[in-house]
Amino acid sequence: MVMDYEGFKKEIFKLTGIDLGSYKEKQMKRRLDSLISKNNFNGYKSYVEAIKVDKKLYSEFINYMTINVSEFYRNPEQWEKLKNIILPSLLEKSNNLKIWSAACSSGDEPYTLVMILNEFLPLGKIKIFATDIDGEILEKAKNGLYTDKSIANLPKKYIDKYFKVDGDIYAIKQEVKNCVEFNKHNLLADPYPKNCDLIVCRNVLIYFTEEAKAEIYKKFNRSLKTGGVLFVGSTEQIILYNLYNFKPIQTFFYQKEKDI
Repeated sequence: MVMDYEGFKKEIFKLTGIDLGSYKEKQMKRRLDSLISKNNFNGYKSYVEAIKVDKKLYSEFINYMTINVSEFYRNPEQWEKLKNIILPSLLEKSNNLKIWSAACSSGDEPYTLVMILNEFLPLGKIKIFATDIDGEILEKAKNGLYTDKSIANLPKKYIDKYFKVDGDIYAIKQEVKNCVEFNKHNLLADPYPKNCDLIVCRNVLIYFTEEAKAEIYKKFNRSLKTGGVLFVGSTEQIILYNLYNFKPIQTFFYQKEKDI
């Protein structure tokens, strides 16, 4: 019996807890069809049966589906705004900020946050809560090993201060790693942390349906303190921000005005 995409989505939800119905169908099907073809399966049914029993295929599927693309200081001008405008404003209220790096992928963004915050606070006072749906990529993040491509946009002063360089491998120093707590988290299904001052979630929501994005924005509102800030990616401006009780304070930065 041939399995259609609806049947595949149900099987994946039972297997992983991930709701593919919340991802844009055209994009997701294109990625899946490419992955299925690459592994020489003839359709959804044979592929889903294989990933149930083959850990390597399962890991590849999770990796492929969660679109792990990340780099340090991606869109540098936005990180400069964070450093020069957003963080000083938040630190005026408290020097004990609760910061969540959501869908953090290989750790580039939470480690970048530590480096920037260290310009204001000692490392011992910095704690970033970082999450991703992909357990394998979180292990990579914890290891903190990167190539020159990952750090291409990072200011040289940060590279010199926070990395040990061995050939073409850049290793994050342990004192920076100590500032980040990594945990597995599904944005569509798991509880969100509370009382955050800053949430960084960039270049992820573009893959979700409008309905899923709306739910996530509501949850981000509830996750933030009043006055807290959501930092999104360069293709993710929130058009109807007032529906979620946000107001734009800089391009790609939204401040929570009140509870939703």
